[in-house]
Amino acid sequence: MNIVVLYNDPDTDATVEDLDVLVQRDAVMEALQRQGHTATPLGCTLNLQAAQQQLRELKPDIVFNLVEALGGTDRLMSAATLLLESMNIPFTGARTSAILTTSNKPVAKQRMRSAGIPTPDWRVTNSVISDTPVQPCRWIVKPIWEHASLGMTDDAVIEVASDSEVIAALQSRSTATGRPHFAEQFVEGREFNLSVLAGQVLPPAEIDFSSFPVDKPRIVGHSAKWDADSFEYHQTPRSFDFSTSDSPLLEHLTRIAEQCWKVFELQGYARVDFRVDSAGQPWVLEINANPCLSPNAGFAAALDRAGICYEDAVRQIIEDV
Repeated sequence: MNIVVLYNDPDTDATVEDLDVLVQRDAVMEALQRQGHTATPLGCTLNLQAAQQQLRELKPDIVFNLVEALGGTDRLMSAATLLLESMNIPFTGARTSAILTTSNKPVAKQRMRSAGIPTPDWRVTNSVISDTPVQPCRWIVKPIWEHASLGMTDDAVIEVASDSEVIAALQSRSTATGRPHFAEQFVEGREFNLSVLAGQVLPPAEIDFSSFPVDKPRIVGHSAKWDADSFEYHQTPRSFDFSTSDSPLLEHLTRIAEQCWKVFELQGYARVDFRVDSAGQPWVLEINANPCLSPNAGFAAALDRAGICYEDAVRQIIEDV
């Protein structure tokens, strides 16, 4: 097949996380070429007219969509899929509707709540403000549209005594960053990531926070994901090894991940992030449509644990269009 690998073209001042899309592009290109496909890379910017013209000239049978952001924000990633849909070009991964729903985290949480999928309580700036005590008193402030690790440091976890303090904290963070934020009840406990390939839930991974000091928030923030020189980067390993006593919990997480796949009408590949509290109750934090496909990222690690080679995963993603 004639396949175009569409990716967001990083700016000259791109950060390490921005440049990661090039790693994904090269890995996918290599996998496609090994399968005998003609693979052509195409960088995409907000100049969608230029992308449209190039696509018309290339006449792809299918587009492998790796666009994660446009114009410096994840909020515009759906512009690429809207373009592809308007041109009636088949493409991999989530449709525009699923990208918009999962990218807007409060909207995604409302959809989860309506479908009976457990997710922590949350607040946005237009929430009803009161001075009544809130439980639990720890909340975490996150960007609404961007990847959750963007700008996330330990001070994103806050101690508050009322709803009004929660709203004030997220308003302050939104003003300081120029990006809308929301606040979510912070779930103390274990953290799991479950990757999904073409509807098949891959082996669960748990983040190991055991090396964290007692007073350090157990979160996978920006440093843990992108700063190779940081404590967090080296002390948040993922593990796929569990005791038999965890089997009921892992089965429960798998069922919820399957439900998320169906409720959000996902395609190709996805990842569902969980916290599990001290009572063993799972809570879905986020649903990631089209997660990172870098060979050293969590999705590839789950593939390896499942015994699925990267090349075969790329084939399944294409077949699930």
